[in-house]
Amino acid sequence: MSNLQKRIALIVLIAALLGVGFYSGLRFEKLRSDNSAEKIATEIINKNAGQPSSVDFSLFWTVLDKLEEKFVDQGKLTDKRKLVYGAIEGMVNAADDPYTVFLEPVESKKFEEQIQGSFGGVGIELGIRKNLLTVITPIKNTPAEKAGILAGDIITKIDDKDATNLKIDEAVSQIRGKKGTSVKLTLQRNGTKEPKDFVLVRDEIKIPTVEWKLLDDQIAYLQLFTFNRNTDADFSRIVKEILASKADRIILDLRNNPGGILDSAVNLASWFLDPNQTVVTEKFYDGTQTSLQTSKIAELKKYPLVILINKGSASASEILAGALRDHRGIKVVGETSFGKGSVQELVEFPTDVGKATLKVTIAKWYTPNGISINDNGIKPDIEVKRTEEDITNDKDPQLDKAKELIK
Repeated sequence: MSNLQKRIALIVLIAALLGVGFYSGLRFEKLRSDNSAEKIATEIINKNAGQPSSVDFSLFWTVLDKLEEKFVDQGKLTDKRKLVYGAIEGMVNAADDPYTVFLEPVESKKFEEQIQGSFGGVGIELGIRKNLLTVITPIKNTPAEKAGILAGDIITKIDDKDATNLKIDEAVSQIRGKKGTSVKLTLQRNGTKEPKDFVLVRDEIKIPTVEWKLLDDQIAYLQLFTFNRNTDADFSRIVKEILASKADRIILDLRNNPGGILDSAVNLASWFLDPNQTVVTEKFYDGTQTSLQTSKIAELKKYPLVILINKGSASASEILAGALRDHRGIKVVGETSFGKGSVQELVEFPTDVGKATLKVTIAKWYTPNGISINDNGIKPDIEVKRTEEDITNDKDPQLDKAKELIK
């Protein structure tokens, strides 16, 4: 299976259909094996199947034997399948990567329902920052944005239940739900002492891909909200409008853009760069790497350009900003981006009660100059903050600085 065939943009599907969650650069692989956990029920079988020769599992089996021998609530041990799932989850969690998770069949089914858009959301992209469940960005015109939730807010409770130790997938499962129902989020905001409660009514989340308007009769102000399967066509249409307008320079606004389809970021970079230039490099565990390059478009290269980012810019938006700065020296204004620069692959394991899924990080993204997006994010050339007070008063010092530079 080629890289392009495996690269599936689940993050933006989840964002568009649910408005909750943060999954970027996902790929998909089915694993079918007679030695998988597919027959686990009330007894443990296949104890030695697939066992690596370099791993001593004697302690695992010894502990399991003692648990069955001595545990006071023996009724809780009758479902051996649950014990195995717990052991697998613990093993995966030991990798200490917030985007590598094991989903048992029930959770795996919920994940698939999210992808299919069977539930509503509140319009929040989630990530893990400093081991805390963090709002990457509220999506435009959603319940979360209208309620005043901001990028960088930390979710401490969901429906009054502690959320500080939740993984992203668990938080997604709790926040999503049927359209019209409500969910209560308790948030801690940087600079404030007291947490704040938000009661949000779930809705169908529809995300615009790109919008533009003419500023000061000469600046094409281009807002890119996400990278999904519609972005390329929408962007191509807008390019024609810009080329036919009086615009002679561009401000590209990637603020609060959580990312999405990697190929879309590469395609959009192609409008601004020469052909065959590297947009991003994927580096894998074994030292191999893959570089994705621009195609032959470059119709917007002639325009002077300034880029806006903030801490809600993540994934594919970081890739685009990094590539344009590395190749053209484009000035980046705003705040350091989120720093989500890794690729996940979905591997399915059939069981007798449905499929389990492993979502595993398989590579990290690097800008053309070799900067690790995952470890560093994109740091602005000119740092300008936009405060909550600015937002309340409809002030945008970041955009003002970009306009000053582009002129």
